Amino acid sequence: MFYHAYDNYMAYAFPHDELKPLTKGFTDSLSELGNLNLEHLPQDYNGSALTLVESLSSLVVLGNLTEFDRGVSWLSENLTFDVDARVNLFECNIRLLGGLISAHILAKDYSSQNKDGVYQNQLLHLAENLGSRFLPAFETPTGLPYAWINLKYGVMENETTETSTSGCGSLILEMGALSRLTGDPRYEAAALRALRKLWSMRSSLNLVGSTLDVLSGNWIEYSSGIGAGVDSFYEYLIKAYILFGSDEYWDMFHSAYLAVQKYFRHGPWYHEADIRTGEATHWQLTSLQAFWPGVQTLLGDVAAANLSHREFYNVWQRFGVLPERYLLDYGILHPTEKYYPLRPEFAESTFYLYQATKDPWYLEVGESIIGSLNYYTKVEGGFASIRDVSTMNLEDHQHSFFLSETCKYLFLLYDDSFLRNKNYIFTTEGHPLPVMSTWHEKTPRLDVPTNWTVVKDGNQPIRASALSSKVCPETIFRQNVGSPWESACHIPDVFPSHRCRADDDCGIESVTCKRRTCSMAGYCGLWLAVY
Repeated sequence: MFYHAYDNYMAYAFPHDELKPLTKGFTDSLSELGNLNLEHLPQDYNGSALTLVESLSSLVVLGNLTEFDRGVSWLSENLTFDVDARVNLFECNIRLLGGLISAHILAKDYSSQNKDGVYQNQLLHLAENLGSRFLPAFETPTGLPYAWINLKYGVMENETTETSTSGCGSLILEMGALSRLTGDPRYEAAALRALRKLWSMRSSLNLVGSTLDVLSGNWIEYSSGIGAGVDSFYEYLIKAYILFGSDEYWDMFHSAYLAVQKYFRHGPWYHEADIRTGEATHWQLTSLQAFWPGVQTLLGDVAAANLSHREFYNVWQRFGVLPERYLLDYGILHPTEKYYPLRPEFAESTFYLYQATKDPWYLEVGESIIGSLNYYTKVEGGFASIRDVSTMNLEDHQHSFFLSETCKYLFLLYDDSFLRNKNYIFTTEGHPLPVMSTWHEKTPRLDVPTNWTVVKDGNQPIRASALSSKVCPETIFRQNVGSPWESACHIPDVFPSHRCRADDDCGIESVTCKRRTCSMAGYCGLWLAVY
């Protein structure tokens, strides 16, 4: 599947950005990411070869170092960012900057050579050039970056000041890695300042909105969830902790995760809610939400991850793919968002859950995904997006993330040799970054304590959650029969009988992550107050 998409891109679209598989044409998707001003481009400009950049790490995962070297060589000699192009900061960060940084690290690891000799950090130089062009976007009173930046001239006059939570809160992995690799602290400092400001804007419920104004630092949209506009914010908090080891990221994720479980979760589903009150606003499933079971698996909250994953699979089976938006309260497709652009999130979570459980059922899910993609979206010129899942009419677009994520996660589901004896986190665009002690502020604690007394006194019940104790509840559960932790947020009641004398004798409910209270009859539970 990867090579069918990649070979057609190289034949019909390279060095432009993305392939049009139905017409065997191309699109310079900087224009889609940021309304590229074609009149001001050099006459010989042929795009940023976005799909090639996105494919480099996948080529290494597949073991094709020869093609990887060819790609590195071409980019080193031809790629430039000195163009009059208004681009989306978030998209260019996760796609281009992340792709270049990951490929640089892999090139160093595998001692790649191009036709001129030994690899000499060419991709890192390109990444630094691009990262430096991002910095003017952060020059705001709040430190929150503009959503759009002109690569040649910086922030344009009368630029919109509206951005998304993901747009300014999902930059820390790529820009942090760039600072660690170059020794220039400006990139990580800018991304971290924005993240800290964003977190300071959270509501009293520890929830963040979905859109905001970068100049005033005020929320524009208070309705929020775990889908579009917010998703990678949560993802990058836990992954930044894994990559850089700072407790600051963990503390933010800890509070944010508990808030999501309390206010957005309803059984296996996650709805949207007003961040000020916690009241539900929109009952809908979006395809981007399918990343969440993968994040929960990283945390070790496997039971909760599996519950949601199975519901996504039920929707996949119903339609053949995941629709962009499905209205849970009406049980119908959203009238205008019926498309499926070859998104990777469901395949990603399937990969994580199989890695955690080795349950062969997830391999069967992978077969179903592969079967649907080949049956509905494969055409002679590549893989086409689906315009309407109710009719399976196709759209003439093969997104670059199909090669950087969708194919990669499906391949790793069945062949994880790339990961053996190594430790990576994947960015939100599927680019692997190695977890290295030299990047850590401190040595991370093992997720299973060798001495249980640091967590548990044999004569006393646990009064902290696995999340608070920074241990993996799934691993603890496997290695300690009768472990009291049922989820990452769960805190057992003091007495196994659930009897209580006061609220302090009650713990945290394992599913909703809500605090249990003591009833007048002396039992812990989630009691409704009656006035």
